[in-house]
Amino acid sequence: MIDSPVYPEELRVLPGVLEQAGYPVSGLLTTHGDWDHLLGRLAFPGAALAAGESTVHRLGSELGLAHRELRAFDSEHYVTDRPPLSLGSVQSLPVPGRLELGSTPQAHELELYPAGGHTADGTAFWMPWCNVLVCGDYLSPVELPAISPGGSADTYRDTLDRLDGLLAAAEWVVPGHGAPISGERAQAVLSEDRAYLDSLSRDRQAAALPEGRRTATQRRRHADNVARLSPRATPRRR
Repeated sequence: MIDSPVYPEELRVLPGVLEQAGYPVSGLLTTHGDWDHLLGRLAFPGAALAAGESTVHRLGSELGLAHRELRAFDSEHYVTDRPPLSLGSVQSLPVPGRLELGSTPQAHELELYPAGGHTADGTAFWMPWCNVLVCGDYLSPVELPAISPGGSADTYRDTLDRLDGLLAAAEWVVPGHGAPISGERAQAVLSEDRAYLDSLSRDRQAAALPEGRRTATQRRRHADNVARLSPRATPRRR
């Protein structure tokens, strides 16, 4: 399983749903170290967890932040009785690289690609045997690109360029937020995201938001981007 649902009731029913569907989970992957992508261990406490090198490094120094942000989310959304988030050991995966699933001659390989920019860390997972791309917090049809602490607009563009090279063969793209979309729709989202980032670099305040992503929530996200990318004012000398 790559990344995770968020709400406790989703996590509770997930093992049974996947087993009934014929997809028992034996391992967990995460695209990056934001708290809402780390909850797989709550559903599958015995499964091995792995992540790209940059994410393992980030978790080593920022796990306390993930705990605090999870508690803040639960408090805001009236979520009670969630067990503490405990990741245990996390296997570090080389990125770029490949990860073999299983040990039979028919075993498939995941391809791992760097995906920084939204945060300082990140990995996208490409499944060439079924032409599916799992890209974390990129190519979302419902959210603007977000430059979080540690991320950068330039690195975000580099990730979009990298993902663009995979989309020609992608039948489905699974973003971290929003429903899965076709490769063709993902190409359109990528073009919109590039245009948004370019407009941010030209005029942060007047940057145009993509159509369909102009809600109040996304306008607040845009304001956060503007604040994060704006140079700090130089204190006046007395």
